Amino acid sequence: MAAEIRPRAQARKPVLLSKIETSQELVTTAVIIPKEDGVISVSDDRTIRVWLKRDSGQYWPSVYHSMPVSCSCMSFNPETRRLSVGMDNGVVLDFIVSEDYNKITPAHTYQAHGSRVTAVLFVLEMEWLLTAAQDRSICWHCTESGQLLGTHRTAAWVTGLQFDVETRHVFVGDQSGQVTILKLDQNTCSLVTTFKGHTGSVTALCWDAMQRVLFSGSSDHSIIMWDIGGRKGTAIEMQGHNDRVQGLCYAPHTRQLISCGSDGGIVIWDMEVERQETPEWLDSDSCQKCEQPFFWNFKQMWDSKKIGLRQHHCRRCGQAVCGK
Repeated sequence: MAAEIRPRAQARKPVLLSKIETSQELVTTAVIIPKEDGVISVSDDRTIRVWLKRDSGQYWPSVYHSMPVSCSCMSFNPETRRLSVGMDNGVVLDFIVSEDYNKITPAHTYQAHGSRVTAVLFVLEMEWLLTAAQDRSICWHCTESGQLLGTHRTAAWVTGLQFDVETRHVFVGDQSGQVTILKLDQNTCSLVTTFKGHTGSVTALCWDAMQRVLFSGSSDHSIIMWDIGGRKGTAIEMQGHNDRVQGLCYAPHTRQLISCGSDGGIVIWDMEVERQETPEWLDSDSCQKCEQPFFWNFKQMWDSKKIGLRQHHCRRCGQAVCGK
């Protein structure tokens, strides 16, 4: 697998600038409006809200739009002010936000899926809208005509999507913990490769187009950095959370990765630091340090009259070891 990197604790802490009291329901997605003191949020209370900062310093909704069902995900493109919202019923709605951010106008309705939409991604350069859902499918539509261009079936339901314009590769994270790379054309889709390093479902994806690196977060509490551009299969595991990783965001100008988890923690990673990959994980029926049997090694457990242990791997040497 790869080296396990833990962040160094620093005295510096993020400073709270503002807190927006939205609703009692779960906020599924929120994005900052670039160059504006504003935020767009969607939530389980079936609303889209655009929050603008007033002279008082508080944020108040300039747009409060009710949806037919709960909103599950969102994508916002600041250049075109296109807002794409996925819903629990599999439908995706496109809106255009006004220049003053005081109004949203419906643009397209996509009958994309048969169940809850899990990811929405607008690709300006291709004029494509990529969507995924719990019905184990990925769709891409033309945003000019609203026409369905193609569909691809997946083995598990998709939890994250990222797209590289240069290669037309779409990165797909799914519930099984696998990351798949697909090549999309106007009406066709082909498999490039798949890789798996997580023991839990993939919960977040983030793509750095400059360094050609993909980051994946998981319910196994870990983040993996996949070196796609290096073509060497390098993968570095990073540990900084005590619960599932909820979101990832990359700042290319400072080369910092920001991750947040269900443990309430926010971790800022300096990606300019050199990291070392370890050898492949080794297989063994007993700990390669203390020689105690693992829980499936029934013969040694019986002979030694010892309880079987859970297998782990050393991130430095790759040996199969017990938790101790």
